[in-house]
Order: sequence, then C-alpha cells, then structure tokens
Amino acid sequence: MLGFGCAPILGAVDAKTAKYALDFALDHGVTHLDLGRSYGFGEAEQFVGKLTKGRRNEVVLASKFGIKPNWKASLLKSVKPIIRVARKQISRSGEAQPIPSESTAKNASNRFLDRIDPLRGSDMRNSLEKSLKELHTNHLDYFFIHEPHSTVAYIDELQETAEKLKAEGKIRAWGIAYMQSQKHLHEPYINSFDLLQFNKPQTSLAYDQLVQERGRQSNVIFSPIKGFCDRTNRMQPAEKIKKLINDFPNSVVLCSMFNLEHLKQNILCVS
Repeated sequence: MLGFGCAPILGAVDAKTAKYALDFALDHGVTHLDLGRSYGFGEAEQFVGKLTKGRRNEVVLASKFGIKPNWKASLLKSVKPIIRVARKQISRSGEAQPIPSESTAKNASNRFLDRIDPLRGSDMRNSLEKSLKELHTNHLDYFFIHEPHSTVAYIDELQETAEKLKAEGKIRAWGIAYMQSQKHLHEPYINSFDLLQFNKPQTSLAYDQLVQERGRQSNVIFSPIKGFCDRTNRMQPAEKIKKLINDFPNSVVLCSMFNLEHLKQNILCVS
C-alpha cells in the first residue's frame, strides 16, 4: 500500500541518509521501491541495487524509461556532495533564502537529462537492460514510460515490446507515469497499460472523478500530500494518505520518506 519514492537518492539526498531511510522502510514492511533511469542523475538505481542485493524476494522494483542522464550528469558526481553541504550550512545559518519554484528546480535538473522522443521498442529494451544490470536483478515488477510530454507516437510498437518482455520474464507488468495535467495526451491508449502511475488531482472535483474512474483499478499515486482529498483541504498529511488508501484499495501510495519522523508516521497509516 505504501511505496518509497527513490527520485532524490544521490541527488538532493546523500548516500548515508538514503541508506538509513531505505533500511528502516524495508525492515518495517515498505516493499515497493519506485525508480527511474534518470533518478539521482543516473546513480539511484545502482545505489538501490547494492542495498537490495540478496533481498530481491522481499521487494517490488519499479523503474521507468524515456528520460536518461546525459554526459553532463557524469560531471555532477563529484560536485553533488559539495552542493549538499553548502545547502545545509545555509539552512543552519538561518539566513532567508529565496525558494525556487518547482518548475525552476525541474528546469535546472533537466539540463543534465535527455528525453528520448520518439520512444521506440529498442529504447524500451535497452533502458530495461541497463536498469536490470544496475539493480542486480533479472526482472522488474513494473516498467513505466516516464512522464512523456507529448502523445506517444509508437504505442503499438511499445506494447508489442512490453508483451515480449513479459513473455521473457524480464518485466511483470508495464504502465505509464504521467502528470494529471498531461493525461489528455494519452487518452487514446490509456487502457493499453497494465497499471497507471499519476499524481493526486489538485481539485476536489477532479479527485472525486478519479475515484469513480480508477478507484478499483491498479494505480501508483504520487504526490499524495499535495492537492485535495476533501473539499476543505484541511486534512493532515496522515489523514490524506489514509483516505487515498481507502479510496484506492488496489493501489500504491508513493511517498519520498527520507525524514525519519515522516517515514514512521506514514508507516503507521498502513499498519
């Protein structure tokens, strides 16, 4: 029911913090780990693979294809620890700092990532092989198209490749991860997937409609704290997670949980 979002690993979150949080999560029954080739600017999968080696039968591994680190990302490896230390020092100093918008932060990250467009079956297979190698496994449980910004042109080819990969035992299921604001791009083929991954809607009306459409289906829901679950939007984070679990009983609620207190509170929601 509760998934662990690994996107910040070896990006905003250092190795020590990530290991402690992941170990705690796994030891307390959080088994769904959400990854992508681009996470940690290409380093997150390898990190999680080392951590879960020997525990493969205990975890559900999901990854994504369609966004990959470019040559600039390799230059970040030695710089990222310095940036993290600088941020901590600024935070401890108490100086007021301008908070970058979500779009600004994404634009900065995107300089180190490339989108594959159009996506072809060979791209899907090549990305999967890299993910399997990094994660020290012979199969993924879920494999998602990673938030495409346009309609997927070769959807039939990708679906054919997905079926071959399932037959080969390399993936159990495939899906698409997208933002609610871009769902309209994928309406023509949205039913082609085994499951969907999306963020929680931003309005109560859209949320109610989603419950009607997808409440009993297989989903992975990210950004569970943002947006509406009730019309007053006065729910506490734990209440929102509990409501999502109740409204989507066959789904995984995905959180990034590197703050130990938040992690404990979220685990209590599903205990």
